[in-house]
Amino acid sequence: MQINDNFCKLPGSYLFSEIARRVAGYTGEHPEAALIRLGIGDVTRPLPPAVLAAMHAAVDEQGSAETFRGYGPEQGYPFLREAMARYDFQARGAEISADEIFISDGAKSDCGNIGDLFGPENRVAVCDPVYPAYVDTNAMAGRAGEYDKVRERWTELCYMPCTAENGFTPDLPDGAVDLIYLCFPNNPTGAVATREQLKRWVDYANDCGAVILFDAAYEAFITEPEIPHSIFEIEGARTCAIEFRSFSKTAGFTGTRCAATAIPGELVRGGASLRELWNRRQCTKFNGTPYIVQRGAEAVYTAEGRRQVEENIAYYLSNARTIREGLAAAGLKVSGGVNSPYVWVGTPDGMPSWDFFDLLLQRANVVTTPGAGFGPSGEGYIRLTGFGGAEDTAQAVERIKRIL
Repeated sequence: MQINDNFCKLPGSYLFSEIARRVAGYTGEHPEAALIRLGIGDVTRPLPPAVLAAMHAAVDEQGSAETFRGYGPEQGYPFLREAMARYDFQARGAEISADEIFISDGAKSDCGNIGDLFGPENRVAVCDPVYPAYVDTNAMAGRAGEYDKVRERWTELCYMPCTAENGFTPDLPDGAVDLIYLCFPNNPTGAVATREQLKRWVDYANDCGAVILFDAAYEAFITEPEIPHSIFEIEGARTCAIEFRSFSKTAGFTGTRCAATAIPGELVRGGASLRELWNRRQCTKFNGTPYIVQRGAEAVYTAEGRRQVEENIAYYLSNARTIREGLAAAGLKVSGGVNSPYVWVGTPDGMPSWDFFDLLLQRANVVTTPGAGFGPSGEGYIRLTGFGGAEDTAQAVERIKRIL
């Protein structure tokens, strides 16, 4: 038999698995250590009360024959798709209808699974640094080529450097590409893209026939009113873009699992509707997000739900500001943390990012994420998140300042 040997090309372990391994090794040797975890982007505040109430009511419905629901529509229940279309898109001038939205169990899943629609010969462009799942899933599908251990990059991927010099927003690629992964607000750098910058990407994609895969998982953290929340706020995006949405960071669904992908009806490549191809894919490989979870997600759009979600977002942004201002005062170069829960921090004196990760783990007992794990241009940085508790976040900043 044959296996998919593209899996064997993947270097080492997944970034966050390696972090977990190092942390476990340290705590095994130092069980008394009181770690503060500001690395992986998991939320810490509980689900909003409006969400819990809706989920409790849905559980009760499942206990009665008259209201019991078994298999639901693979695309998602109309009540949630319609709420998302109205509040997430149409309220912002983005022409997305309910039948162009597909509910799923997570944006990470969709960002990886969307590759099922595209052939292995397509050229893929990714920001550098980049969320590792974009790269690894394309490597698994055979679109990344071979891994160059010396240069720490894949031979067939188009890397778009995001550095301090370009404001951590990528320039257009040299030459044509087929698939373009964009994430704004960005993970890991926290950078955002203006309307004018996104318009250039939309025009480029339409000119060369590329598809933009736009990860909007952190759009709820945008604080500056002029920054767009959706690629579909940009004229021309309906013929070149797919957008991924998530309830994970917005409403604390990291363990509850609910997200959505929006694919306009006009998006056609190779003579085929990508919306219809995705629908076929989901109907074949996915049995739908649980009814109880979707009722909880629907509650996010009620007046109470929106207020409670906004309170949580403000809490995490306050933590990000604590990190940003505290480490800047300590002399480190920082960015992000304004329209994003992530703060991108330059390491002192050019220290390698894994070395700084180990230093902070061992001397400050603070867990971060090394920038090198996000790609070559991430070297020399670490990522911290605002998703911890307020007291822990403030204490972590003080610990870091003491060892610098």
